[in-house]
Parts: sequence; C-alpha cells; structure tokens
Amino acid sequence: MHGYKEPLRIEEVSAPDPAPEEILLKVAATGMCRSDYQLLDGYFKGPFPVDLPFIPGHEVTGRVAGLGSAVPKSVGYSEGDMVVVNPSWGDGTCRQCREGNEQLCSGNGRWVGFGPPGGFAEYMAVESRHAIPVSESAAKAPELLAPMTDAGMTPYRGMKKIRDTGKLGPGRIVAITGIGGLGSYGVQYAKLLGSGATVVALARKDSKLDVAKENGADYGINVRDKSTETIQDELEALTGRRTLDAILDCVGSNASISMGFDLLGPEGVLAAVGLMSNHVEHKQFPFVGMELSYLGSFWGNHMDLVEVLSLAEAGLVKHNVTKVKLEDINENMEALGRGDVVGRQVIVFE
Repeated sequence: MHGYKEPLRIEEVSAPDPAPEEILLKVAATGMCRSDYQLLDGYFKGPFPVDLPFIPGHEVTGRVAGLGSAVPKSVGYSEGDMVVVNPSWGDGTCRQCREGNEQLCSGNGRWVGFGPPGGFAEYMAVESRHAIPVSESAAKAPELLAPMTDAGMTPYRGMKKIRDTGKLGPGRIVAITGIGGLGSYGVQYAKLLGSGATVVALARKDSKLDVAKENGADYGINVRDKSTETIQDELEALTGRRTLDAILDCVGSNASISMGFDLLGPEGVLAAVGLMSNHVEHKQFPFVGMELSYLGSFWGNHMDLVEVLSLAEAGLVKHNVTKVKLEDINENMEALGRGDVVGRQVIVFE
C-alpha cells in the first residue's frame, strides 16, 4: 500500500527479522475483509494511521519459519507448525488487556494489518503469545482457518453479547443483517447459541439469502428498496410476528441500523459489528420508550478465537470460502467495495 485510494502494488521486499519475542511466519492463507478495502479507501485514516508503504491483511494463518531468541520454549512451537494469528495485540498493562480484551486496549494496542505489517505477503512476524496452534487435521485447510480470526470471531462475540441479554431462546426471533463474510457465520452462531430461537436473515440479494438458508437460517427476507411496513408484512407472514427480539447487524450502515431499530419490539437488542458508515441515527423516543438496547461489539479476544476454532474443528461451523490469488488482489478488493462477495475470499500462498 503506497497511498489511500490507490491500488495495491505487488513488490519484492525483504522478509522481516523477528524480534526476540516474535516468530517468523510463512503465511499460508490470508482472508480478504471489507475493512481491508476501507483501510485503502481512507475509512481508518484517523484511528489507524499507517506508515507508508504498508502491507495490510489481518486474517492470517501460517507455518512457523523461525523463532526469536526470547520465545519461551514452553510454547512448544517447531518449524513447520501451523498457527492462527490473533490479530489484536494489546500492551498487556491496561484494564481491558488484564481482563483479556486486548482488542479494546486503551494503552498502546496494535492490530495486525492496521499498524504492524499484515498477511498480504509471503512472510510476517508475530508475537509468539498471539499465535494459536492448530491440529494437523485443521492445518490441511489453511483457507478455512484464516477467516476465523475476524469473519468467524467477530459475529461470535456479538451473538454471545445478545445471548447474555436474555433475548434468545424458544419463542424469540433473532435476525442477522448483512450476509457477507461475517453474516454467513452469524446465522450459524444464532443457531448454535440461540437455544431454539427462530433465525431470520436480512439481505439485499437473493444469492446471499440462499447462503444464509444453507447455513441454518429459518427464513430470509430481501430488504432492498422495501419500507419497514413491507418488511414487517413479510416477517409476519413467515413467523406470525411483526417485530424482532434481537438483531446482529453485520453491515453498520445508517440505513441498516435505522431499519433494525424500526423492526425491534419492546426490550429489543441490536448488536452492531459492521462498520460501513461513520455515523448512524435512530429515533430517540422509541429507543427510550420501548427500552431498546444498542450494543457495540468489536472483533473478539483470544478466548473468543480459541472457541470458534474449536467449534470449526468439531464440524459445527460451515465455511463459504473462495480461494483467490495474490496477483488478483485489486480486482477482488473492488468487488469487496461493491458488496459483490458472498462469504469470504482467501488468498492462498501454499
């Protein structure tokens, strides 16, 4: 990356020298996320300024290619071991880090691909404590491991927050808005954690609703160019109710958040994990008068990632992954920006 709103350039650079506490990783696969497109487009220019030229890519898995001199022997890494990279590197000293939420570090936190060089490259360096080893069986498909570090982990944390509000269970209806990289996993977590809740997918393309249904959604509604009343009519025809108990919003646009609050019933909860818009609006009286809740949920912590990797290895998570080549990165990045990608595109190096 040589500048904002510029195409990425494929260049030869030196492999990084790992610091004493780092491992050198030979990248096997790196997922392509809409936030990578947003980084290039300047969305994160304020909160995550980068020193150019810069290598993005935050959904990374790879094999150990070298160990820094201070990497503890107790980690047990050997050359060739496959590891998954937890992308959030907190400073380890603030309250959030000490609680285990390094993705919320209020000190000198760093996020791979948004500061430290990322995985759109053949090699990268990572602190050993942020590398999670996987089984030999899981290592056979690195393209399925890489997306779990964001697309798989982020909606999982959001759905756990919804579960903890008590809005899931028999007789409840939970919706997933936006069936892209995150939403395709989100509908599965709604089923896994929902305790019998009805799961409804809301998207703007029928092809994405088809994916949601394949992944366990009970119903799907195409919301493109439809009024709230029309969506409620379809919801009532499908479920017998015109309102929702909870929403996991994987879009984060002004339109999706506004629509979500209009669809929530009394004491409804909306958890937002998407980041499409900089600002969102909703009406104040329904929010207060119906005692609605609005939860932010950012990425996930180390244990969230360990949990989703375990669910995936147990065969409880379905992946919608397309393997792509590094040389096609700009074409695929543009498709991400247009919202044309169903599931996750993953650059495979092995």
